[in-house]
Amino acid sequence: MERRAIVYRNGKRVGTLAERAGGGYVFTYDEAWVVDPKASAVSLRLPKRIGAYESDYLFPFFFNMLSEGVNRRLQSQQLKIDENDHFGLLLATAVHDTIGAITVEAEE
Repeated sequence: MERRAIVYRNGKRVGTLAERAGGGYVFTYDEAWVVDPKASAVSLRLPKRIGAYESDYLFPFFFNMLSEGVNRRLQSQQLKIDENDHFGLLLATAVHDTIGAITVEAEE
């Protein structure tokens, strides 16, 4: 089963992030975001472009949105999500209160 999320920057849709069923991740900008000259890239490592970015592991930009250490353990226990389920933790914790302008919301 593939899990998917919508990525937002300051509440505006940027693109999608997916975890493949067999492993690996895909990030794709929405075309409207790419062609908008005022819209900036999510990160320097993910410059705006048409087409998907693929990775065997959760992209560092999104991984770094996760809590670390004791905070991650507490979140995992309270949310009943495996501490090593990085995508699950991202979906559960990066919906509203993130440090930067990027939020991630599970796609229904």
